[in-house]
Amino acid sequence: MNVLVLTYWSYYDALIQTYTLPYVRIMKKRTNGKIFLVLLEPAEKKLNSDEYKIIKEDLGKEGIVPVFFTYRTNFLMSAALWFLYFPKLLNVISANNISTIHAWCTPAGAIGVCIKRFNKKLKLNIDSFEPHAEAMVENGAWSKSGLKYKVLSMLEKREAQQADNLIFAAPGMQSYIMDRYNVRVDKYQVKPACVDLEAFSGRMLKDTALMSQFNLAGKIVCVYAGKFGGIYLEDETFEFIKKCQEYWGADKFRFLLLSNVDDEYLTQMCIKHKIDNGIVIKLFVPHSQIPKYMGLADFAICPVKPVSTKKYCSPIKDGEYWALGLPVVITKNISVDSDIISANNAGAVIEALDENGYLNAIKKIDAIISTNSRAEVYAKIRPLAEKYRNFTIAEDVYKAIYGLG
Repeated sequence: MNVLVLTYWSYYDALIQTYTLPYVRIMKKRTNGKIFLVLLEPAEKKLNSDEYKIIKEDLGKEGIVPVFFTYRTNFLMSAALWFLYFPKLLNVISANNISTIHAWCTPAGAIGVCIKRFNKKLKLNIDSFEPHAEAMVENGAWSKSGLKYKVLSMLEKREAQQADNLIFAAPGMQSYIMDRYNVRVDKYQVKPACVDLEAFSGRMLKDTALMSQFNLAGKIVCVYAGKFGGIYLEDETFEFIKKCQEYWGADKFRFLLLSNVDDEYLTQMCIKHKIDNGIVIKLFVPHSQIPKYMGLADFAICPVKPVSTKKYCSPIKDGEYWALGLPVVITKNISVDSDIISANNAGAVIEALDENGYLNAIKKIDAIISTNSRAEVYAKIRPLAEKYRNFTIAEDVYKAIYGLG
């Protein structure tokens, strides 16, 4: 069985490297055919010929064939380009005897629905199906009266109606689809963002050389691997950092930011919130190095905006934090993660985005890390990743859809 995997991301995007390729490799074992992986490379950052060659060779060794298209941020221009891409994709499908489309998230799922209209024999599976159009409105990126929202909302409903299999990022999505679109979904699976339990393990804790390099011995370190804005809090995150500085003291507390956020943005936010120089340590490292840097921390933060659609998401970083035995500070009603953290005393849920909310969360974290050794905290929290973010979950989901291979 040959499968066309549709994504809306570029090859070097973390969502391909950590949220797509590991699952594609599992699918490859199940299908015993070739996987054709559609990648959208931004026009502003085109790959050079050597990069294209390396990617093709590396993926080719695994039986994965990359199909490159160009992405533009302008909505109308991007939509116009798809009129050129559809015939090319239909040709790829026909020339390679592809029987199944496997789309990642609802924007790519919308492309899958359009392709299936031209070839009704194709099976359509949509992975990580969660609210996107509504989430973009809640985050303030789109307007409910805007064209992008209306188009994607319409297509999301068609995805729910026409997909042969839906894979949700969190439980309860079938109820959301019924309430929002009046569509009953019977064939679905639930697959959270799983984590490489070997890469993110106890071997990565408190690397001696890095602790010395960044002068972290004796410090309370909070880590955040991610961005600001969009689905993530901005000012509120820095308010939390400021409260940590006040609680533990500027000499004791450090915030380790693993991100490529703009330096000027970071400087201005620290000035705005009166965060002392040296509190925030910003590093941008390859994903392969993330575990040992993340392992320098005593706790972590997942500052997803607590909007209603985030009940159906699955933050990748939470699984990585848990796998490293890190208590997590999280906003409320995020996937099932907020409930898991609360039920297992594995961190703190920020109930209100204000000084009291931050302080209560900090005190819970302090109670965990001050009364237990790092090894004891790791032993308590690591099993959460093994239970809730294990790749065996994904293997079972793809077995149910694709069979034994």
